[in-house]
Amino acid sequence: MPRTPGPSSPPPAARRGPDPGARSVLTGAFRHSPVRTLAVCLFSVASAGAAIALPAVLGHTLDLVLGARPGLHGALVLCAVLLSAEVLLDALVALTGGVTTARSTAWLRRSGIDHLLSLAPHRVADRFTPGDLVTRLTGNAADAGTAPTAAATGLAAVITPAGALIALALTDIWLAAVFLAGLPLLTRLLRRFARGSSDSVRRYQRVQADLATRLVEALGGARTIAAAGTAERERARVLAPLPELGAQGRHMWQIYGRAVVSSSILVPLLTTAVLAVGGIRLAYGSLSVGELLAASRYAALTAGLGGVVGQLNALVRSRAAAHRTGELLTLPTPPQGSRPLPADGPGRLELRAVTVLRGGTPALREVDLVVPGGTTMAVVGHSGAGKSLLAAVAGRLTDPDSGQVLLDGIPLDEADPAQLRREIGYAFERPALFGATVGDAIGFGPYEPPDRTIEAASRAAGADSFVRLLPGGYTAPLTDAPLSGGEVQRLGLARAFAHAGRLLVLDDATSSLDSVTELHVRRALVHDVRTGSRLLIAHRVSSAARADLVAWLENGRLRAVAPHDRLWADADYRAVFAHTENEDTRTAS
Repeated sequence: MPRTPGPSSPPPAARRGPDPGARSVLTGAFRHSPVRTLAVCLFSVASAGAAIALPAVLGHTLDLVLGARPGLHGALVLCAVLLSAEVLLDALVALTGGVTTARSTAWLRRSGIDHLLSLAPHRVADRFTPGDLVTRLTGNAADAGTAPTAAATGLAAVITPAGALIALALTDIWLAAVFLAGLPLLTRLLRRFARGSSDSVRRYQRVQADLATRLVEALGGARTIAAAGTAERERARVLAPLPELGAQGRHMWQIYGRAVVSSSILVPLLTTAVLAVGGIRLAYGSLSVGELLAASRYAALTAGLGGVVGQLNALVRSRAAAHRTGELLTLPTPPQGSRPLPADGPGRLELRAVTVLRGGTPALREVDLVVPGGTTMAVVGHSGAGKSLLAAVAGRLTDPDSGQVLLDGIPLDEADPAQLRREIGYAFERPALFGATVGDAIGFGPYEPPDRTIEAASRAAGADSFVRLLPGGYTAPLTDAPLSGGEVQRLGLARAFAHAGRLLVLDDATSSLDSVTELHVRRALVHDVRTGSRLLIAHRVSSAARADLVAWLENGRLRAVAPHDRLWADADYRAVFAHTENEDTRTAS
């Protein structure tokens, strides 16, 4: 069934008080580029200072021209300097601000990806859908990355009208009083915009994430959709959120548009009122022509307070995006230890009262299990018994909610994680292959093994024969290699064999292999792969029969641990394999 965003997207009404996730994201973005952010702030403030000083200098220059008084040359030079400075500083703000935004966005995306990869896979999958993750790490991170530049330039956006108002008051107090009469309306406009825009942006971003989630699900199941002939129905499902997205987008821009229109009406009225009063005071000789010119410029700059709407819009969007990005970065990371594993340990694995919860329900319940060093143990059970979860706990792909897992006597949460990854190998039912070439895919891991090790591992996994048939063999581009499901699984096995340590976990990693190839792999495990413990998630009778011991899981509990031939006498145990096809049950019995 398609999933929709759940607890990751609470409604706005549910959010109260401070937002530590958004605060940590915004603080981190500022700290990542403090020098550039400070430079943007200084350049924009300096530009604002030049913009505030220029009208007074222009007005003074005009009075010098009209009065034919000395000092005109110096005033003209000062005007030119201020104009050039304003243009240069604005260019520096654009350049430095763009670089700061790009670096902050890159840092947020890199931090988000690094953090997600450090978590147990299920912690992320239980909380966020793939489409939601993509939206948070792309669009939301880009919006949050604008925060340092928006805040730095926002200060100048406030300084400019505030400084212009002070300069207007120094030029003529009555003109400043006229403008101040309309200021409460402008302030109310800004406050209403900030409040309405914040909720609208959050709703828009949530619907956007829902749309991305549906699209990713459809792309992942494209072959199934094509085979079922449900393309039209699936397209309708994917695009179902579009009307709401459009409604939220229109609502968001309506709020912004109303604020801009209101300020566009209010600002010219205030400016006109200032000019009208200024003209009257000029007629009575209370103002000079130059002072009226300066006052008109200051009125226009002071009215630029309406331009703060744009800055508020950017800050509102970045804060809403920072909240969504922060939900990723605040997911708790598992504790990391530093204790080394004993040298030349045999790979003894021990689970002590291990319980793992999924959705608040125990999926593994008080499991006590010992895999002696050098032993091959098969884990069997009906679908949903907890086999793959036990495999994940064994190599610390996830941590138990209670209990403890030890490797050669060292608790996994206290062990050096880098050494754990070198000493615990995994092969999966549906492996993901990484790398530019087939050889790179086999060598992908905590360290890069030599070519001879890669080829030996490939032979052990039964992959060498088809790899050498590819154009270029091990150097064949992975994207161009026409691989079947069984061949992909063998490459995954080869990767695990090339990095085999003291514990090797095969999570149903031979399910797509024919019986002959599986037998070859089993023999290679004994003779050609580094000696250590083996934990096999098994569905076939033959896999369980060849193991030294079998751990039988049932409803998340460990029902029995014994050799296969001893368990085979139990009808319930035999029923575990009743669904398998073409199994050689004679060999098993």
